[in-house]
Amino acid sequence: MNVLSIVLESLLALMFLMAGFGKISGSKMHVEGFKHWGLPQWFRIVTGLVELAGAAALIVGYWDPSWVAVGALILGITGIGGVITHLRVKDPFKQTFMILLLAIISIVLFTINASDLADFPGFK
Repeated sequence: MNVLSIVLESLLALMFLMAGFGKISGSKMHVEGFKHWGLPQWFRIVTGLVELAGAAALIVGYWDPSWVAVGALILGITGIGGVITHLRVKDPFKQTFMILLLAIISIVLFTINASDLADFPGFK
């Protein structure tokens, strides 16, 4: 399972780094998306920061495995929020699929690494 965990961790870190930087930098796609969903633009920045924090936790997880579970949990919750947002405005499945897939991968990664949470700094 270690190889699977590293592959999923790398995939999520890369995807959420790109998405987070896109939201913070104000890419047209993300600005228009948040307008379409009826969400304020400041929330786009907050979402981008949360995504970058989750991706950073996954990157730290290469050296300290307890961070993988934390990063996956952050990104899983963010992904669930994204899915709910798409469902709320009745977006087609094609537009909802990617965030749904990333949420599922995050939940799987969290499940694989949940036992490492006991070693997370401050939990001892």
